[in-house]
Order: sequence, then structure tokens, then C-alpha cells
Amino acid sequence: MPALTITPPTVPGPIGPGRLILVVGPSGAGKDTLIARVKAACAQAPSIVFPRRVVTRPASAAEDHDSLEDAAFDHAAKNGDFAFWWQAHALKYGIPRTVDDDVRAGHTVVCNVSRSIIGAVRVRYARVEAILVTAPTEILAARLAGRSRSTDGSLEERIKRNDAFADFRADLVIENSGAPAAAVRQLLDMIIARPTLRAT
Repeated sequence: MPALTITPPTVPGPIGPGRLILVVGPSGAGKDTLIARVKAACAQAPSIVFPRRVVTRPASAAEDHDSLEDAAFDHAAKNGDFAFWWQAHALKYGIPRTVDDDVRAGHTVVCNVSRSIIGAVRVRYARVEAILVTAPTEILAARLAGRSRSTDGSLEERIKRNDAFADFRADLVIENSGAPAAAVRQLLDMIIARPTLRAT
């Protein structure tokens, strides 16, 4: 189970009134592609925020994020720069602390996280929705083979990672097995169908 650290809120109680939409799913499901297309569609909607993850791995065409070396990441975590961060597969992933201000302002925040942290994040924030993006195993394998990264381990290990979350229950499941347009529409509908409460 990946390690998880939640930075304590500056005030007691779950953070709100905005929404935190967590996009999760197995490697190769196309989460980053869907998020990038939805972000482009929401370019004129300042109340919908897409924070950049920080990862201890160089960015690539398959995964757009900010990168930090291990020591710099640890310093940032100790300094409280992340709202929450986790470790998985010898890498560290962090979501910037600025999302707290966005949620308090009544915004909708959309980010890609691990399924393992959903429970803890639901405690920290008042309105959390988990969207599972998935695809058949053969499609996952083909996509992963096409973007092979030395830090990910073997293809078989990457496919098997999904087995650990067989009992995971999401608020919405999107099967992204064909052209991404339909999956993008589902994700976009989830984001805009339930407007956030505006902070007073």
C-alpha cells in the first residue's frame, strides 16, 4: 500500500465548499489524456482548476507534471507545500497545497491521484468525488507497451497493479476503450453538471 501524508488543514473540519474531483485508474487507462482534453474545454471557466502534480520522475509525452528530485520533494513536503502526497512504485507524487485555497473559494479542483488515498482525502475535504477511468486488460497492455518507461517496472507488474484495487468503488466509472471523445464528454459532464457552491 503506498505511503500517504495529509497536511493538516489550517482550520478544523473538512475543507469546502468547493469540490475535489479525483481521477483514478490503472496505468494505460488514459487518465492524463482525458484530463488534458477536459482542461482545454474548460479554458474559459476559471472556477475549474487543474493543479499540476509534482512527481519524482521527469515529465514525458505520456505524463505531464512538474518534476522534483527526491531531496527537493522531501524538503517541499516537510515545508507543507503539498495538500497531500503519496509514494508508490519507488516514486513520490504530490498535489500542491494551493488546492486548499481553490476549494475554499468554491472552485472545482480536478486531479489525477492514486486510488489508495481516496479514503483519507475524503476526510480532509467536504466534497470529494472519485472517477475511475478504465479499459480492458488487452488495451491497457497495448498502451503501456507503447509508452514503456524504465521506472515503471515490467509490463506484467504494471498490469497486475490493478488487481490490488478490485474492490474499489467509484462515484463514476468511465470506460476509455475507444476514441477518447465519449470518455471526455462523460468526465466533462461530471465536472460541470453539479456546480460548486460559491464562497461568500
